Amino acid sequence: MKEAGEGTVSTIWTVTDDEHRAVEVPMPVRRVVSIVPSLTEAVAISAPGLLVGITDWCTHPPGLDVTRVRGTKNPDVEKIVALAPDLVLANQEENRQPDLDALRAAGVPVYVTDIRTLDGEHGAFDSLGRMLAACGIDEPPWLVEARSAWAELPEPRQRRRAVIPIWRRPWMAVGRDTFTGAVLSRFGIDNVLVDGGPTGERYPRFDPDDLPPHDLVVLPDEPYLFTADDGPEAFPDVPSALVSGRLLTWYGPSLVEAARQLPAALG
Repeated sequence: MKEAGEGTVSTIWTVTDDEHRAVEVPMPVRRVVSIVPSLTEAVAISAPGLLVGITDWCTHPPGLDVTRVRGTKNPDVEKIVALAPDLVLANQEENRQPDLDALRAAGVPVYVTDIRTLDGEHGAFDSLGRMLAACGIDEPPWLVEARSAWAELPEPRQRRRAVIPIWRRPWMAVGRDTFTGAVLSRFGIDNVLVDGGPTGERYPRFDPDDLPPHDLVVLPDEPYLFTADDGPEAFPDVPSALVSGRLLTWYGPSLVEAARQLPAALG
């Protein structure tokens, strides 16, 4: 693996990713490819200029002038290898194992995050801190602010039961063991499909006419763009909350905005 300039990297350090895999990373890290939009934003805000490759879906921060390497599920492995990254940032849920294996087979270090909650073993705050450290980045101000913003949230006075669709035709929803479910739980909203539905999936299909009792429908604007005219009509007997998908599903600098804006959006 080469640095940005000529010569061979002389110092290698070993870090452990969220899958407990040892990853050998050159020191200093100078070239990073991110194949996860949330991680792209985290690195771009923390260390401008470090990214050399990102996905077509990396929209934040706006105006990133970086080589695009297709999507999270179909990254252009050859293009990524040609960028000679010191490190590729991935996510256990967002990216496919065959693509990550292909990158490793080509000699590219891959660091995988596994974020499912806010705190704890799979918590966003600590996972992001470890990932940034693997890139040689000290904990940035936005991460400090995010920890504080979520810690200061009051405990919910009551709990509600909600379904959280993410797609229609066919209908799919947030199921078990998800970051989105953990975020909503912090606001007193319990996912009625937290067990993954009949099939136990993280994102099960469902029938709007055959759901457990619930008193709220949370409709994000991504990956499916739910709007006031497209979504609420399928759930006529319960109130709907239209929310920013980025605030509900992304982990990174958006965590600060999420802590402050989601309470009002959720009603």
